[in-house]
Amino acid sequence: MAVVAPAQAASGSTTGAPHVLVVPYPAQGHMQPLLHLASLLAARGLRLTVVATPATVRLLAPLLAAHPSSVRPLTFPSAADHDTSGPTSVGADFHAHAAALRGPLREWLRSRARSDSGDGETGRVVAVISDFFCGWTQPLAAEVGVPRLVFAPSGVLATAATHSLFRRMPRPPEGDRGRGYAVSFPALRGAPAFPWRQISRMYRAYVEGGGDEHSEAIKDNYLWNLESAAFVCNTCHPIEGKYLDAQPLEDLAGKRVWAVGPVAPPPDSTGEDDPASNVTAWLDAFPDSSVAYVSFGTMIVPPPPHAAALASALERSGTPFVWAAATTTLPDGFEDRAAASGTGLVLRGWAPQVAALRHRAVGCFVTHCGWNSRRRVPMLAWPMAADQFFNARLVVEEARAAVAASWGGFGGVPDAEDLARALTEVVGEAGAGMSARSKELALLVEKAVGEGGSSRRELDGLLEELRQLGSLG
Repeated sequence: MAVVAPAQAASGSTTGAPHVLVVPYPAQGHMQPLLHLASLLAARGLRLTVVATPATVRLLAPLLAAHPSSVRPLTFPSAADHDTSGPTSVGADFHAHAAALRGPLREWLRSRARSDSGDGETGRVVAVISDFFCGWTQPLAAEVGVPRLVFAPSGVLATAATHSLFRRMPRPPEGDRGRGYAVSFPALRGAPAFPWRQISRMYRAYVEGGGDEHSEAIKDNYLWNLESAAFVCNTCHPIEGKYLDAQPLEDLAGKRVWAVGPVAPPPDSTGEDDPASNVTAWLDAFPDSSVAYVSFGTMIVPPPPHAAALASALERSGTPFVWAAATTTLPDGFEDRAAASGTGLVLRGWAPQVAALRHRAVGCFVTHCGWNSRRRVPMLAWPMAADQFFNARLVVEEARAAVAASWGGFGGVPDAEDLARALTEVVGEAGAGMSARSKELALLVEKAVGEGGSSRRELDGLLEELRQLGSLG
């Protein structure tokens, strides 16, 4: 469905275009995908106002530079400001973020929800798109008669399952403490079930403690999301067609799910070094698919026992590696031995992950399975928390593009010998079949976001819906 006027998009003119309010949650894994979606919407002629705080407004710089005539920041002070580039606790900041922004944003939205409102450039707001940790924006939008769409930075399986928890409130039998209890999701295709320890820590904390203002705010957040007009998910049919094709999903209150992902910046705007960087030059010395790239993202720091098990496994298996270790505590002498042997590279600062994972020598990605971990190489999946167990299930059991390192999360340390065996299943010739499936899936995802692909069609449909809302004023 063609909904973009080429002349308008090319000239940058947005006169008369629908005006959408975008509300990110201030954590990097949440903000970046929503800002990438905002860029796609602005490039297709929409006018956007993006909420920021003094600590997060810098992250809007690329978006504002790319779309100076159609995107405006709306900055409010926030009691929840923190460094979005490193580990943070969503739970610790959740209530403070909502409390700080709710009042001023309500006043701003009230002033721009009428057909005769606006400053002549932005005008009436026709919709709110906000992160799924910003459920508090739902009653604000409803109060002024503006539809709100929920943006989920993760997949539809994890999104539906997490909302299902707060909708159905399953809990272990009295006295069980979850040791042998599994939560099933009968409304999802295949009725998947997950052990209690793999369920969202926010939900487990609510059930096992709960009752306080903070816990109730988290529950309200998810229930408010179910009152929204629709969900916009950072996923696509090649990855989650099994669940997307089963719409309407009971666990998302039957609301429309727009699968527009994966939303990401263009390959040449990742901010990474030239391919002749130190890391890629180091990789040049190794055979194809022989090296493991290790990263647990910006939010997860493996505890020392977990890191020690992986370090031992790498040494026992003789697998060359690049480890983006950041602040991870590694065993004494491990880095020195790796450097001396020339078979390991430990990175303590910024790591050129995209460039490294594209290198022909990398044959395995040891990852926590954050939703942004999807790449064209086989994975050694080691989920720790949040949506990661759902994501790992997708790549290990459904796509068969990964081997599980451990299902124990933070609470279970795998045996180093078992990890070493898992590495040998993935790296090199042994992982050829898995490598082929990973590359095939990556190509399908690329087609999905390309011209005529399923995600592009979903984005066009979302744009058409927003344009229709604009025409009603």
